[in-house]
Amino acid sequence: MATLPVPPMSPSGVLGLTGRVTSQGEPPALRTADLSLAGGPLPVTSPARIYVCGITPYDVTHLGHAATFVWADVLGSVLRMAGSEAVTSRNVTDVDDVLTRAADARGRHYDEFALSQEFSFEQDMRALGVRPPTHQPRARHHIPHVQQLAAALLVDDNAYVREGHVFFRAGDVVGRTGLDAARARELAAEFGDEPDDPLRESPFDVPVWRPSGEHDPAWPSPWGWGRPGWHAECAAMAHATLGSGIDVLVGGEDLAFPHHAHQVAMAEAASGVAPFARAQLHVGAVHQGGAKMAKSTGNLTLVADLLRDHPGTALRMLLLDRAWNQSWEFAPGLLDGAHARLDALYAAAGRPGASAAAEAAVADRLLDDLDVPGALDVAVEAGGDAARLLVRVLALG
Repeated sequence: MATLPVPPMSPSGVLGLTGRVTSQGEPPALRTADLSLAGGPLPVTSPARIYVCGITPYDVTHLGHAATFVWADVLGSVLRMAGSEAVTSRNVTDVDDVLTRAADARGRHYDEFALSQEFSFEQDMRALGVRPPTHQPRARHHIPHVQQLAAALLVDDNAYVREGHVFFRAGDVVGRTGLDAARARELAAEFGDEPDDPLRESPFDVPVWRPSGEHDPAWPSPWGWGRPGWHAECAAMAHATLGSGIDVLVGGEDLAFPHHAHQVAMAEAASGVAPFARAQLHVGAVHQGGAKMAKSTGNLTLVADLLRDHPGTALRMLLLDRAWNQSWEFAPGLLDGAHARLDALYAAAGRPGASAAAEAAVADRLLDDLDVPGALDVAVEAGGDAARLLVRVLALG
């Protein structure tokens, strides 16, 4: 990890990463921040394109969801600190069978129901200090892009048609993940990919387009009335908003397979651009009662409930004061520690003092795989400008 040069703050609040003039009067050498992420280097470029797998809007936000979106927000903030323009696309999966069923159960149309759930989600995100994304694509607005994706895959024989379905040929998708076939089948079934479907050439082939039943959302297509597959929606929305290659793909750790694996493979097969993502950020799961927090198990702690008794900054600190890929068990008592950590940072930020070395040390921790706990330790000890820098970058003010 290269240490940042003496970091004056620019008027925009970005650390100055300027080179120095040599004694011979040569122009300044270009200086760039060295970011490491997910175990490898990720040199900072601008714009930095971040695709965040967002919500399926059929229920309110729980703490596990919030962790992903807060960490994605911090990634963007660290990139801006390093001088990049962070461009974020966070999708809304508003064409999904689970959403349709939830809306039907409430006697509401799927898209109207989705909008009401989005409103609650956005309120939670504002309270947690999460910046609105640059782009917020909704699946129902990108049906033509999914159909274009399907057509492109068919041209190069990366997909095939069966009874109104367009299936993506998975090829070596499972091999690239390092999973064994048995575990991959379990995960595919868990996420509704139907590996035992006899229409598929391989159990890991997935639908880009599929026919709709009487109660499903449906659009006309060259293969009949139907709707997009989940993985294809994200591949198409990422292409539409950020282009054929991105810098970081973000989602919860449970999305690594099958969702991100197929999204990436489809995007690369359709465009010929590889890798689709320079890095992937799979945020650790939040557990409660010994199991991953999930709507299917009902072991939820809702963000809105916690916000009744705690400020959003304390919840944000709770989510960030750990390694981003660490799975952890939530207990209400952890909020006491988050409040104490936040108070210590505020006290440090209130002390006078300016140390370019301390600011650089805070920045170095953040650039070293988003090491927020390490940056907090440095900022609390150094105080002054170093602590104020961290308050700004972590949006804890």
